Amino acid sequence: MSEAYDWYEEQLTGLGNKLYIEVSHLLNLIETNPYYYPVKYGDLHSAVLNKFPYLIIYWVDEVNNKVIIISVFHTSRKPKRF
Repeated sequence: MSEAYDWYEEQLTGLGNKLYIEVSHLLNLIETNPYYYPVKYGDLHSAVLNKFPYLIIYWVDEVNNKVIIISVFHTSRKPKRF
């Protein structure tokens, strides 16, 4: 995320902050309702950012009542792994 933030800031001042705000907002939504976003990869959920080409992959640990963020990655890149 810090690399993405820096890259967007280099493109346009304030754009990195907009990315940070959108990611934070989506993480809050995931925390509030982790089952809202679909299961896409086995038991991993995926949530797509609206204004930036990023995807948040996460897992819901029902035993410990936690949401584990696996990855936040650019959707145009081929992920080597989550």
